[in-house]
Amino acid sequence: MRFLRGLVILFLALTLQACGDSGIGELQSWMEQVRKETQVKVNPLQEPKVFVPVSYESGGLYDPFDQVKLLAVIERIKAAKESGLKPDLDRPREALEGFPLESMKMVGTFDNKKKLQGLIQVGKLIYPVTVGSYVGQNFGKVISVSDTRVDLVETVQDATGEWMERKASLELQEAKK
Repeated sequence: MRFLRGLVILFLALTLQACGDSGIGELQSWMEQVRKETQVKVNPLQEPKVFVPVSYESGGLYDPFDQVKLLAVIERIKAAKESGLKPDLDRPREALEGFPLESMKMVGTFDNKKKLQGLIQVGKLIYPVTVGSYVGQNFGKVISVSDTRVDLVETVQDATGEWMERKASLELQEAKK
């Protein structure tokens, strides 16, 4: 019983000690002092921008989602596909069709008594071309060979997907000395 009484007294003493100040009062007084000394600076708000409303008049403009207009574009695309102007994708590919036209240069000609051949250099290799040969990655077909240039017609697609022809040429390059 004495032991139990001693244990209760010890417990009460520890509990009363926990209720003491233990340094918190000092912290609270420091916080109050900092609050009094600190001045809060608040920047004033800027005036809001004034937006002037603009009226939108769409009465005279075309509707971009008009079904009649879309059907007309689709019909035009179908007609262009049926027009026949498109590259022959079933023919065998030639060696110079694997290179872009910008990487090629004409370095000379060769006359074999039948027809004039242009000599095209790609890298360190030289390829002969004649009228009807295919050159470049845009389905370019050689239409003429002269002593100073090779003319060709490329078949390319425009932004709407239609095939169109454009002319290009390779000029004879001067020899480096």
